[in-house]
Amino acid sequence: MANPHELEALTSAIKGVGVDEKLIISILGKSNPEHRKSFRKANTHLFIKDEQRSFEHWDDARRIYFLRREFERFENALVLWTMHPWERDARLINESLKEGPESYGVVVEIACTRSSEGLLGARKAYHSIFDHSIEEDIATYIHGSLYKLLVALVSAYRYEGPNINKETAKHEAEKLALAIKNGDKLTEDDEVVRILATRSKPHLKSVCKHYMNVSGKSITEDVGVDLIFKQTIECLFTPYAYFSKVLDDAMRSDANHNSKNGLTRVITTQADADLKEIEKEYNSLYGDSLAAKIESVAKGNYKDFLLALITRENE
Repeated sequence: MANPHELEALTSAIKGVGVDEKLIISILGKSNPEHRKSFRKANTHLFIKDEQRSFEHWDDARRIYFLRREFERFENALVLWTMHPWERDARLINESLKEGPESYGVVVEIACTRSSEGLLGARKAYHSIFDHSIEEDIATYIHGSLYKLLVALVSAYRYEGPNINKETAKHEAEKLALAIKNGDKLTEDDEVVRILATRSKPHLKSVCKHYMNVSGKSITEDVGVDLIFKQTIECLFTPYAYFSKVLDDAMRSDANHNSKNGLTRVITTQADADLKEIEKEYNSLYGDSLAAKIESVAKGNYKDFLLALITRENE
């Protein structure tokens, strides 16, 4: 019979985000058939007993895929980190479009948080890798009003200088406030899409300030329940808070596969960019350091690699 403490340790090694490879090897590597049988019997969330034939088998294929994905997290993080940023974003966009509506927010995230040159580079890489454009694939996978917004966002080449027309920003804040108040089909509103897809980040910050004066609420509070539109607003107006939320959602005990992927994606794409600012925002919003949270929920080589990325000094 396997040691109860080893069984408990082994169960802990495959819970959370990623797996503790060293611990699994140290326990399972020296196990005999009876030890592994004890492990199967103790982990009823993974295995079920076939009473007729007297053996324990995986509950269903989804459990096997779940564990395989957890083993792959370190590999995926390493691969993403070593990619050129253009290729990384191109592949993330392609994967998110293929995975379906739950992943479309990744397209928004990349389109709204990258620099003009970064987004243009991702579009060039997409051409090179997939032999067609991001816009073509959006047209293939997405239909209806969401298509208009996403094509506009990925096609953007925003001005990145400091100049702002305050009167224009005020006028556009009023337009956004009226559209959001009416609340109908915001992704189909040409003026709303134009403002969100073409204006510079400094201009949008000015719009955000005027919006508060117009409506009495911040635009992120007032935006409503349309998930993609809400993500667009958050990515454009409060990107550090947006990334902090993605990270927190990824590390919750009930996080699904898509949410968990946000941890790898944000760390690997932001470690050379705004991760320090995201860490500050995360601490402000959730009262914990990002490193401490990762330490408590992630496992094994995956955890060590993420911590190495967030504690490194950019050269």
